Amino acid sequence: MKRMECIVHFDVHHKNEVKELRGLIFLEKGKVPSEQDFLSMFGEMGYKLRLEDKQNLVFKPTDPGADYSQIKIRRLDTGDKSYKEDTELRSLLNHLIPGESRPI
Repeated sequence: MKRMECIVHFDVHHKNEVKELRGLIFLEKGKVPSEQDFLSMFGEMGYKLRLEDKQNLVFKPTDPGADYSQIKIRRLDTGDKSYKEDTELRSLLNHLIPGESRPI
């Protein structure tokens, strides 16, 4: 089984600034990250989050005392193709993060 890296580009929204950061998820070749992959990556970085907005990939802190208000994923980069924050990314993520049942 061949594995690949997925670089996750995201913004951490603090009261007076937005920090642009990156994280890394290892996936099987051809796979895309799941909601749990994102939450695990953020957890390893010290962020305790819940997915607030699946469409726009906005995560909110579960700790009311957190010094940031949200984290928003801007872009995924698998090396083969970079998925930017647009309809292509939304479409991709709607398929990889389970949610409401969709018609076939």
